[in-house]
Amino acid sequence: MQRILYISTARSDFDTAALDGILRASRRNNAAAGVTGLLLFGGRRFLQALEGPEPAVAGVFDRIARDPRHFAVVKLSRKTIETRMFGEWAMGYRPVRTPGDSFETDDLRTIVERLVEPIDDVTLRAEFTSFAALHAAA
Repeated sequence: MQRILYISTARSDFDTAALDGILRASRRNNAAAGVTGLLLFGGRRFLQALEGPEPAVAGVFDRIARDPRHFAVVKLSRKTIETRMFGEWAMGYRPVRTPGDSFETDDLRTIVERLVEPIDDVTLRAEFTSFAALHAAA
């Protein structure tokens, strides 16, 4: 199995309906391909981990890299893995909320820290918590 971690930038702002559509399609496609992962979205930046069988992960990443809705897709890491860190998540997702948003009672850093707490890979955990800290401070 393989894990790819990447970051990218949206070409334009996404509203909730557009993000929901992306998530529905991603969850359906990822489940069919046996790919799991976690997606964080803040401002116009995405941070995503994809994991699963090597050909499936490569295919999902290639499709994402060609998606015209974003650019500057940078692969931060590609790693052979023995076990999944994101288990049964066809695509776990956490948006970055703005201060005062009534959707969230906890701040982003707290939420992300709880989400990634079970991850044994300290570098992977640090990528997500750093992304959350940067966007929470913005």
